[in-house]
Amino acid sequence: MGNEREIFLPPRVFAGLTPPYSDLGKAKVVILPVPYDGTTEWRSGTRDGPQAIVDASQYLELYDLELNREIHKVGIHTLPQVEPLMSNPEGMIERVYQVTRGLIQKGKFVVMLGGEHSLSLGTVKAFKEAFPELSVLQLDAHADLRNEYLGTKYSQACVMRRISELCPIAQMGIRSLSWEEKQFLTRHKMTPFYMSRLRSDISSTEQVVRSLSQDVYVTIDADVLDPSIMSAVGTPEPGGMEWQELLDIIKSVALRKHIVGFDLMEFCPGEGPVACAFLLAKLAYKLMGYVVP
Repeated sequence: MGNEREIFLPPRVFAGLTPPYSDLGKAKVVILPVPYDGTTEWRSGTRDGPQAIVDASQYLELYDLELNREIHKVGIHTLPQVEPLMSNPEGMIERVYQVTRGLIQKGKFVVMLGGEHSLSLGTVKAFKEAFPELSVLQLDAHADLRNEYLGTKYSQACVMRRISELCPIAQMGIRSLSWEEKQFLTRHKMTPFYMSRLRSDISSTEQVVRSLSQDVYVTIDADVLDPSIMSAVGTPEPGGMEWQELLDIIKSVALRKHIVGFDLMEFCPGEGPVACAFLLAKLAYKLMGYVVP
């Protein structure tokens, strides 16, 4: 049939990579796509987020101008999508935990693409076992600190409450929360780095870095970004971060701490232009470059 690479489109994997850079055995980075949105309360569709990001990543330039390197040469393997378990969110979180745990044991740097934010509890649980002094940096418009929401303690609205029961957390970009969440923060003497504070206090990022342990997991809700550049989310909030603000924060953490893994969650591609999918694909690629040598 001739040269198949010239006849067929490349597989739908991150950045359209081919062997050897896409081989699981050699890859330092593994993309974990999880198309689940079982507890979404407003605009659903984050189940379509992982594949939309992977599809948009086909059009990335593999050379990164800022870092002056071809990041893909570390090896990036894209796993098949994790099959959603719709019976209950706790079961789906456990499924993510088991997959992540196995990847960590193989020495892989895990990048989860969601899917709703509740899934981050599964990855954090796995990383906490591997890195006992783990802390979590949350970049998000919402606090996600409710104890229970719509009849479950494992809703996306509760994910950081559950994670805070496992390890210390630092929250950045918050600009919306409930009275219940405010009371919880006050009771536990926790102060998020609200978006208003980040804009008024230039030392905020340094304070966040100091508050984190050496081993850090980063969880990013797409709605931390301003709706002007990231409208494709289920619960948009005005007054969010710009592209360079977000990159500068993550670079500051990466320079001083050991980022063990990260996720990009709550992307709802049907709610915005295709530019949003490309933005998140580029964000994922740049973060790999900041973190993986």
